[in-house]
Amino acid sequence: MIKNFFTSIASAWGNLSLVVRICIGMVLGAIAGLLIPQAAWISVIGDLFVWALKAIAPILVFVLVVSALSTAKGGLGGRFRTLILRYLLTTILAALLAVCASQIFPITLQLKGLADAQPSGSIGDLFKGILLSIVTNPVKAIAEANYLSILFWSLLMGVSMRALASDATKKVLSDISDGVTKIVKMIISCAPFGIFGLVFAGVSESGLEIFTTYGRLLLLLVGCMVGSTLIVNPILAGVIMKGNPYPLVWKCLKESGVHAFFTRSSAANIPFNMRLCESMGVDKDFYSVAVPLGSTINMDGAAITITVMTMATCHTLGIEVGFIQSMILSLLASVAACGASGVAGGSLLLIPMACSLFGISNDIAMQVVAVGFIIGVIQDSVETALNSSCDVLFIIATDIRDKKLKLNK
Repeated sequence: MIKNFFTSIASAWGNLSLVVRICIGMVLGAIAGLLIPQAAWISVIGDLFVWALKAIAPILVFVLVVSALSTAKGGLGGRFRTLILRYLLTTILAALLAVCASQIFPITLQLKGLADAQPSGSIGDLFKGILLSIVTNPVKAIAEANYLSILFWSLLMGVSMRALASDATKKVLSDISDGVTKIVKMIISCAPFGIFGLVFAGVSESGLEIFTTYGRLLLLLVGCMVGSTLIVNPILAGVIMKGNPYPLVWKCLKESGVHAFFTRSSAANIPFNMRLCESMGVDKDFYSVAVPLGSTINMDGAAITITVMTMATCHTLGIEVGFIQSMILSLLASVAACGASGVAGGSLLLIPMACSLFGISNDIAMQVVAVGFIIGVIQDSVETALNSSCDVLFIIATDIRDKKLKLNK
């Protein structure tokens, strides 16, 4: 009797979609966080899930890119160039949206104390760091999840194998890729339990003070990110697709943004985005490279965070921000956001560099970074959800457009 009961429960659970199971995990995690916040061991479940995703993601990216390029047909280069330009455009537009919103709804901060962190340096230092990180030892890059370097070496390896490898070797690469993908699917199937642990940790550890003390700042940040997610990006996607983008926007938010919100890691969300692209029929040769590329350079949320926090600092100090300075700040925030990938609190630690544009001292800028870390529980979650859902939105939109062009020829 008991065995049949548990068997029926397991069967009913397996028949539910992954999204429904995740929603159940979210609700149960919130309830547990409110009722038994002292049960810290529950949060370990969420940590294990995120760490497993982060551990497999660099290997997944490397083997998928090498396998995809070694067996790819011609004509992919132009698609990647177009996608990169779209990524850069949407990041700049996100920064401009943040500038306009900050001017319309100026926020001032109460700056107290200094953050225990190091500034990112000048824009020159940022470019130098990005270039050097690209040519990092590939083994070290995989171990440290340096996706710029992983992409660089996997691209070279894939192109080389395409030219030199035998069909048997290419088949081995494809089999390895399928094997790693199978492991990823196994980890993703544990998502409801991982989300359960993550939600428990958030509810049990985070008080409500951030909603009162920094409510207006959070509202501005989240408002800009929601505006970018539901207005700016859909318009661009609609132009690309030449159709109504919102069904695709909702799907990307549901199957990518929700996971990213709780994992707070674009890298950890790479498997989810690849799974979504596969379910939407996107060319594997395309998405296996485009997804890790987007998680590295497409950082709308980071650009918004850098811009809003810098503008709030200017308003606090009474610094007037003119049109030219606003444009420069938007471009600087967009470039800086691309360098924030893989850095703990990356977008926050780039605030001092943006503040230096207005002659703001490092001491004051680091106080703003401290404020950012206080609201980071929500800010980083929404930021990652925007970044990740935007990645897959434009990948699928580009694929849809390409398929329509082929049909019209």
